[in-house]
Amino acid sequence: MKATLTTLLFALSLTVSAQQYQVPVSEAHEPMQTGKYQPTWQSLSQHQTPEWFRNAKFGIWAHWGPQCVEGSGDWMARSLYMEGTREYKYHVEHYGHPSEFGFKDVLPLFKAEKWNPDELVARYKRCGAQYFFVLGNHHDNYDLWDSKYQPWNSKNIGPKRDILDEWAKAAKKAGLPLGISFHADHAWTWYEPAQRYDLNGSKAGVYYDGHLTKEDGKGKWWEGFDPQQLYQQQHPMSERSWWNGAIHQQWDWTHGAAIPSQEFVTNFYDRSLDAINRYQPDLIYFDATVLPFHAISDCGLKIVTHLYNRNPRAVVFGKILDEEQRKALTWDVERGAPNYIVDEPWQTCNCIGGWHYNTSIYERGSYKSAAQVVKMLVDIVSKNGNLLLSIPLRADGTYDEKEAVVLDDLEAWMTVNGESIFGTRPWRVFGEGPVAEKSIDLNAQGFNDGQYSNMDCYDIRFNQKGKVLYVTAMGWPDNHQLVIKSLKKGNPYGRKVGSVKLLGYGRVKARQTKEGLVVTLPAPCNKIAPVLKVE
Repeated sequence: MKATLTTLLFALSLTVSAQQYQVPVSEAHEPMQTGKYQPTWQSLSQHQTPEWFRNAKFGIWAHWGPQCVEGSGDWMARSLYMEGTREYKYHVEHYGHPSEFGFKDVLPLFKAEKWNPDELVARYKRCGAQYFFVLGNHHDNYDLWDSKYQPWNSKNIGPKRDILDEWAKAAKKAGLPLGISFHADHAWTWYEPAQRYDLNGSKAGVYYDGHLTKEDGKGKWWEGFDPQQLYQQQHPMSERSWWNGAIHQQWDWTHGAAIPSQEFVTNFYDRSLDAINRYQPDLIYFDATVLPFHAISDCGLKIVTHLYNRNPRAVVFGKILDEEQRKALTWDVERGAPNYIVDEPWQTCNCIGGWHYNTSIYERGSYKSAAQVVKMLVDIVSKNGNLLLSIPLRADGTYDEKEAVVLDDLEAWMTVNGESIFGTRPWRVFGEGPVAEKSIDLNAQGFNDGQYSNMDCYDIRFNQKGKVLYVTAMGWPDNHQLVIKSLKKGNPYGRKVGSVKLLGYGRVKARQTKEGLVVTLPAPCNKIAPVLKVE
């Protein structure tokens, strides 16, 4: 009787909670796992970011899907419907007008014909990755697995392979925790340009293919598929939808965003639980303000609750979190970092190029170098964070030769200096030097990494492991002499210096003065940054 009463009270609490939301999800197809956690912030705040994640520090992300086909970069499946944009012009020239050849028609061209997940994941692990992330779906609403609830998926269309399944097996083989990112919650507004038409030229007034339905597919390659299950555009547009920038103000479903239907929200919930149940990830990333459909639905809270109840060692990331939310989720900062030590573990997600493969970045040679990646990683780790790094793949599932150089140089540095990264914790101060002393604000969910792009040997970062202090300079000094002010004689941190070793070299001369710890370095023994092991 007691168990029955408890169950009834729990169900009642969920019902009351659901009534508070404008678009509550249905659990008719995918029941939420019950257990220790309930879908409330108070309950989820009991979950602590696990130690394995705090120790990991570095992950690599295969942010890869059909938007890589044209090589025109991230969000191309939206931009190809924006008359006059670079992506629109490229698409029309090479593939056809979006009234005749839309993103649905790009999907069969995503073949993954050279993709070898085992080789890629093994390569990433050699570069120091301690966890591995894959794209489950993007804003383009295409599922990269044999999805039960989305027929527009990689098993049915394109590679004809269960991409998630093969990635998951490769991660398990390499002994790396698996992460999955879900972005399709925004397809509802993100695809709204597919409802438009040209305002100029010979196709003026001709609607794009966002209006097509299943009945329009008779005799076409996509016969039997409903384009509306992909585009989700049988709804009125958001306010100011013809202004391409409006979506950024409406990302949190405010400022006139078209509110999604319960069917759409529940479908995202069902797909997320389907992937979690099948592939058993340890990490989940949402490209949303806080959580999917935050403030209008219980969808995100229920997905998190389901995962935490299934996997106590799981990590879920959210963006733009308040203090209460950071107790329940792990804070993610996109393409940037705070300039202070954060009490709780957090993560930066970043990329050496664009989120989806961009041929123009390759042609310009504009990838982040391994030196930039290492400096970014060291700075983030000194502030109690992790770095999740995307290496863009071409549509065939390979990285190009310029990206190979980045990976080679990253592997070389990490092989020697990885001990200064993995399993460390912040020191009393995260660093010193011009950048450490700057006031650097976040822009929305991040977007301030340019503020950290010019760090050199005068910028120094600290972290520790037990009694060992690791000191990394963001470059090699020309005069072979490094002065570390925070370790001066009589420093306020009570740090006395015994031996000083340069990783990859051995013991070096060092003396504590009133100005700082003065270290004499040999000729550079790596291409990027010296790391001192102070004991």
